[in-house]
Amino acid sequence: MRSYLSLFSTLLLFINFSFSQEEQDSIAKIEIDSVKGDLAKKGVVFKDSVSFKKAKKEFNPLAPSKAAFYSAILPGAGQIYNKRYWKAPIAWGLIGGSAYMYSWNNDQYQRFRTAFIRRQAGFTDDEFNGEGTLPLFDVDRLENQQERFQNDRDLWLVAAIGMYVLNIVDANVDAHLKQFNIDDDLSIDFEPYFDFNQITNSPNYGMALIIKF
Repeated sequence: MRSYLSLFSTLLLFINFSFSQEEQDSIAKIEIDSVKGDLAKKGVVFKDSVSFKKAKKEFNPLAPSKAAFYSAILPGAGQIYNKRYWKAPIAWGLIGGSAYMYSWNNDQYQRFRTAFIRRQAGFTDDEFNGEGTLPLFDVDRLENQQERFQNDRDLWLVAAIGMYVLNIVDANVDAHLKQFNIDDDLSIDFEPYFDFNQITNSPNYGMALIIKF
């Protein structure tokens, strides 16, 4: 019987505590609203901390990798993925132009190489023998022209590879930069600060340093 009475007493204490806690919270809320109302009449407006949080752009950690992958498969595709449409023709022009110059210099190199090899073998039926529309090229000049176009061809090959790699790097870096928060909300500001201490039932006033990012 005593155990039932003890349990019943504990239950009553718990109910009384719950009601008293709710009453305290209600009173505290009324006091906070009252203080805010009085300050509002004096021209002081307090903003809730949630209002400082603006919607941020969704961060996609895979975007840079996707952009680089697309540009590796098809130059300019990563720039289109990043919505930098004006960069795609530049990528195509740089890579296509370098590839064209490599091909043209390689063709010239092959022409002079073939003529040089035949001259070394004792033949004079090449296109640089002076009997056609082209002037006579001796063996030394054929060799020099062959080396010249070979060097130019190799340089344009390096340039084409460099433009291709630059196209991938640009897409990757651009995708990273697009996700940086560079809007006008990046600032430092001072705002009135208000907090209600529920333990002492007293308001706290002050100024808050707000860093927005």
